Amino acid sequence: MPNDLSRPLAVALLALGLSGCTVGPDFHHAVAPAASGYASASDTVKPVAGAPVADPAMPSQLRWWEAFGSPQLDALVDRAMANNASLAASNATLAKARDQIAVYAGRKLPQVDLNARVEREQVNLGALGFDPSLIPGIPATPRFSLYTVGGGVSYDLDLFGANRRRVEQAEAEAEAQLRQAEAAHLTIAGRVVNQVLTIAAIRARIATTQALLAEDQRLVDLTEKRRKAGEGTLVEVLNVQSQLANDQGDLPQLDQDLDAARHMLATLIGVAPSELGATDFDLASFTLPRAVPVAIPSELVRKRPDILQAEADLHAATAAIGVATAHLYPNVTLGITSLTETPAIGKLFTGGSGAYDLFAGLSAPIFHGGALKAQKKAAVDAATASEATYRQTVLDAFRQVADLLQALQADQASIATRSGAGDTAARNRDLSQRSFQVGNSGILNVLDAERLYQRAELALVDARARQMLNVARLYVATAGGWTGPAIASR
Repeated sequence: MPNDLSRPLAVALLALGLSGCTVGPDFHHAVAPAASGYASASDTVKPVAGAPVADPAMPSQLRWWEAFGSPQLDALVDRAMANNASLAASNATLAKARDQIAVYAGRKLPQVDLNARVEREQVNLGALGFDPSLIPGIPATPRFSLYTVGGGVSYDLDLFGANRRRVEQAEAEAEAQLRQAEAAHLTIAGRVVNQVLTIAAIRARIATTQALLAEDQRLVDLTEKRRKAGEGTLVEVLNVQSQLANDQGDLPQLDQDLDAARHMLATLIGVAPSELGATDFDLASFTLPRAVPVAIPSELVRKRPDILQAEADLHAATAAIGVATAHLYPNVTLGITSLTETPAIGKLFTGGSGAYDLFAGLSAPIFHGGALKAQKKAAVDAATASEATYRQTVLDAFRQVADLLQALQADQASIATRSGAGDTAARNRDLSQRSFQVGNSGILNVLDAERLYQRAELALVDARARQMLNVARLYVATAGGWTGPAIASR
């Protein structure tokens, strides 16, 4: 072996023997808070007959919103999935994160570069110690072109795994972005369902208010007729007219709420409000799911996208510790460069002056003012923060599911109570009106009965809408039928 190559090759062989070491902690799946269920023994809300059932054994479906039995709702969710600008941004960010993996993975391979150069030079031979007069035909400052072609190969041995940890970190960051994209899709679907149900609830309130206004108008006509017949007074007429005016004042606000809800729905599905089309949703047209698939806590942490994102963030932070640790140690780079120079372009590959350089370079940190150690400590602190964020995300998820499971029972109890109150208020109103018509009671009794009936009807509408909304929120809180790879396979 030529003596000039023996030392670089010896260093290379030694480095290859050392390569493969990866410093820093290896990631292990985070330990979620232990919980066998969602409810507390001290919870005051108890199971109610007729409430939707949370069924852990029930198979879940990705298109969970279809459980409400509305083709119109299904079509709107599909439009949102295809056109929502926030989802498009999330998907593009996911693609960027995946591309970043290739960036760092490429650095683990040998780096090959080619370069070429053309120069026009003028040389002062006298300044170099040559006497041009001794060579006939050679000017004192000759001009010529110089063509150079060369290339090189370099390879970072990554002795302590900095590049490998960077790839691991990039993969974890892409995983986190994937889970964020999944969470975004799940959230948008939930918001569309929520908005559609909200529109249906507002329309139900408007319909109820209009029915009450019709009854108010009937009372106005009745008291006016009685006054003209000499059986009533102007005070009675003014009382019922005041009630009618007060009730009419609710409609403009309800109309404004309906328009705002429609505008938000248009934004969610990615169109201008003028392009939304009809939104004649009716609460009665939606099917209330009688059972909702609810994963047990140990399964929820492996299913819900925001929890999986928090875990992937922890993985990325753990890999970052390895990157920072590797920077504390030496590294070796192997390489070879070669070039050919000639004043005649036709001789680039057949002649000219050639040279090569085979090298093994060592870089080692000596003094950085404590910056490298501080970077490692910062990475450790960031991982500690990520672990705490993960645990908090899990606890928040458990709380949301627990709240909504209790809401299913409370909503059913509320509907039963409101329904009974509405029946009683309706009977009271009818009896008060009959008593007034025969002269046994005054108009104030009728108005009081009418107000009680109005409040009972609106409260029942709100309770039914709230039940639908809470079922939809429970689907979102338990990740519906989301499994993760759906976004990745698109």
